[in-house]
Amino acid sequence: MPSYAYFQKKIVPLAEARINVMTHALHYGTAIFEGIRGNWNSRQEQIFIFRLREHYERLTDGCKLLKISLPHSVDELCRITIDVVEKCGFKEDIYIRPLAYKSSEALGVRLHDLEDDFTVFAIPWGRYLDMDSARCSVSSWRRPDDNVIPPQAKMAGIYINSALTKTEAMQNGYDEGIMLSPDGHVSEGRGENIFLVEDGRLITPAIYNNILMGITRDTVITLAKNELDLETVERSIVRSELYTADECFLTGTAAHITPVSEIDNRKIGDSGIGPATAKLQKLYFDVIKGNNARYLDWCTPVYKK
Repeated sequence: MPSYAYFQKKIVPLAEARINVMTHALHYGTAIFEGIRGNWNSRQEQIFIFRLREHYERLTDGCKLLKISLPHSVDELCRITIDVVEKCGFKEDIYIRPLAYKSSEALGVRLHDLEDDFTVFAIPWGRYLDMDSARCSVSSWRRPDDNVIPPQAKMAGIYINSALTKTEAMQNGYDEGIMLSPDGHVSEGRGENIFLVEDGRLITPAIYNNILMGITRDTVITLAKNELDLETVERSIVRSELYTADECFLTGTAAHITPVSEIDNRKIGDSGIGPATAKLQKLYFDVIKGNNARYLDWCTPVYKK
């Protein structure tokens, strides 16, 4: 089934959404992107886009950092995205990629005096981490400080850091890498936030540990509190705590909730999915597919009934 994109202010076949080789964002990473999931509910024959508005609110904030003038409001971005997904007509889980970028066909390192544009497309995409649990290593590559590249926005250029981390981990025989902050505390995975379970509480790095404030991260914290009466503590985590945690899992729009079974050749818990992680994972999948009435406001239906 063909895919479509919103490109240069109209919906076109994805194959026709092309940029010039001189496009500024291609050379300097001057772009802000988001990753958004559309989850197929076969019983309802509906795709539910999860927390659509929150993703575009974060993208809008990121555009302020890169001096990108979005040509659309958040409401308009949501509507455009629904139109694109509806046009695609997929009946499976999908991944939606919005991109706001410096579109000038010009060289020169800067943010000012450049044109801006916005595009979004949707493609079928199942599991991001194709395993029941992940084996991780602590990366030699560290997460950049806020005064180097602000980690609060999904800037295209910063993901070189993530690419270095992923390739290092895989070439060393692991599935994923965990980055430390510049001061040596646990920050996040290559493209995921990280949680530990210790003494019946969730522990996760705080904003000052150079993390992206993930939307799935926020979802997990909310579900843990509301549904499982689990407290989440946001604080600095030292590396050694990774090895002694009762449970560990990664969260992200693409990765969902992925249990971690091993870090640096040390087994975490019983090496399987822990009880708290399992409960959160089940809750989460019910919510994102529109099967939990309490959280339907997080789910945007695409197809008109």
